Amino acid sequence: MAYTNIPSVNLADFISDDPKRKEKFVQEIGKAYEEIGFVSLSNHFLSDDLVKELYKEVKAFFDLPLAVKQKYEIEGLGGQRGYISFGKEHAKGKKEGDLKEFWHFGQEPTDPDQLEEEYPENVEVKELQDFNKTGMEAYRMLEKTGIYVLRALALYIGLDEHYFDQWVQDGNSILRPIHYPPITSEPKGAVRAGAHGDINLITLLMGASTGGLQVLRKDGQWIDAIPKEDELVINVGDMLERHTNNKLRSTIHRVINPPKEEWDKPRYSIPFFMHPKSSMKLNCLEECVNEDNPKQYEDITAGEFLHQRLVEIGLIDKK
Repeated sequence: MAYTNIPSVNLADFISDDPKRKEKFVQEIGKAYEEIGFVSLSNHFLSDDLVKELYKEVKAFFDLPLAVKQKYEIEGLGGQRGYISFGKEHAKGKKEGDLKEFWHFGQEPTDPDQLEEEYPENVEVKELQDFNKTGMEAYRMLEKTGIYVLRALALYIGLDEHYFDQWVQDGNSILRPIHYPPITSEPKGAVRAGAHGDINLITLLMGASTGGLQVLRKDGQWIDAIPKEDELVINVGDMLERHTNNKLRSTIHRVINPPKEEWDKPRYSIPFFMHPKSSMKLNCLEECVNEDNPKQYEDITAGEFLHQRLVEIGLIDKK
């Protein structure tokens, strides 16, 4: 089937007490992820009020003077927390930096004593008293939504429904508010976000309804991903593609520059990159290996894979 937009699914089906509705959701999202790797999802756990509050705080942060923002760009963290300035990140294989600046909120574990790894602390923005609190509230609701999506995918693959829970609860997930500033002159080879696949298990994206997000179909055609305003766009990342031996697809996507008459408008989007704990093995699942689809990837942990990719996109130096 040649999609002209990404399929829409309703999380209320999955969390209903009706086994038929639950199974309908499992099949819809599973098939969409086999075919195009993207869905838009309604009835997630983010309230409208929280979304409004988050956008207000994010805009207030990016409106701060550059010198203030740069106080929060912390050396030696590989961009894992705090502020990452304009043009610092590029798509894998590209030299031109993307036309964006962004912020990273990371995991605040519920029981740090139980974790093998230590996460860097989140960076507190002193100028905005509600910025960190609002960011972490949204982080929790996106994490909760993602856990339910992964439960549906576990059932689709033939695993226990809660297979992913232990890996993603207190996992290495990142919430990334992004600001694409107005474009002031013809960009030389750069776009707001170059064509790329995501590194993680799944990505939950707020703000795609403002336009610009495009997804590469199997036949090589780019299509616009146009969710409704209250829907999250959720896509498969490279870790999940690898773990499922290419059964679920991590689809190349990009954010294109707007038509010239809209260059003066900034764009904000807020992806949540759902990462597991670093010790999770991403080895191809036996449920996804057969004669027609032999094992495609070497064994690797999530931590090793993440490090490889952060080097490739320019956020950490080769060691």
